[in-house]
Amino acid sequence: MTDAPTSLPGWNHVYSGKVRDLYEPVDPALAGRMLVVASDRVSAFDHVLSPGIPDKGVLLTTLSLWWFDLLSSTDGGRSIPNHLAPDHTIGRELIPAAVVGRAMLVKNLDMQLVECVVRGYLTGSGWAEYTESGTVCGIRLPAGLSNGDRLPAPIFTPAYKAPMGEHDENISFDQTVELVGAEKAELLRDLSLEIYERAARIAEARDVILADTKFEFGVDDDGVMTLADEVLTSDSSRYWDAAAWRAGTTPAERMASFDKQIVRDWLAANWDKQGTPPELPAEIVERTADRYRELLGRLTGI
Repeated sequence: MTDAPTSLPGWNHVYSGKVRDLYEPVDPALAGRMLVVASDRVSAFDHVLSPGIPDKGVLLTTLSLWWFDLLSSTDGGRSIPNHLAPDHTIGRELIPAAVVGRAMLVKNLDMQLVECVVRGYLTGSGWAEYTESGTVCGIRLPAGLSNGDRLPAPIFTPAYKAPMGEHDENISFDQTVELVGAEKAELLRDLSLEIYERAARIAEARDVILADTKFEFGVDDDGVMTLADEVLTSDSSRYWDAAAWRAGTTPAERMASFDKQIVRDWLAANWDKQGTPPELPAEIVERTADRYRELLGRLTGI
């Protein structure tokens, strides 16, 4: 694995995902707080690849914070609770220098076992399933759609979050109910669709298409369902250039992406998904980093 977790003064490393590292505070006065650190690691097909993408952790964290702030406002919709600690801003001095810019001080949550995927466009694994059965995650869609087409309405297609190194599994809404209960399942679905539709409108105003995305939620100490981890980043979402999508006549032209699709495409063409993935060429790393930076600039103006 590239970009291994860093030893941080005042924090104990407790877990690493494909991209993020999680730390607990040594100081008991900070109980209930966690430090989430975004690394420069990049994953595809459930494997962490080498090398990482330069400054990726900073870019993802900056974009997440921008979206968390926007969604916590009531401008354009209700305020969406997020995992940032109430003292996140004033607590910046608690973030060690080694991870400044790519770390978030957050509340400890009871994380839900479901990845909340919302698809507004037909692509990826959804397109593969549609060509075979006319469905996406079991949801029947109209006949005659093409790869990259906008769906009649966004759909909620949850997945079970698999342990590190295993494949996430698409599940039905009924299976989601079995995992978390009917009330939570309906809340996760409704929140996910609401956030997606709101974010898609914001992106579209900046000539960017939010094709699909995935959210993670946890329950806080007050029982509130809370948006967590990352949100609407280049890692968790497919973003396309809206002008290219309108003018494109082939899937590749339509889906000019601002995410890690460059990595996925190269890996699919150069690896049979057996054994250890090959190292990413420098040109693929640079192109991916450039697209991440361009997306941040387009959306936020930063």
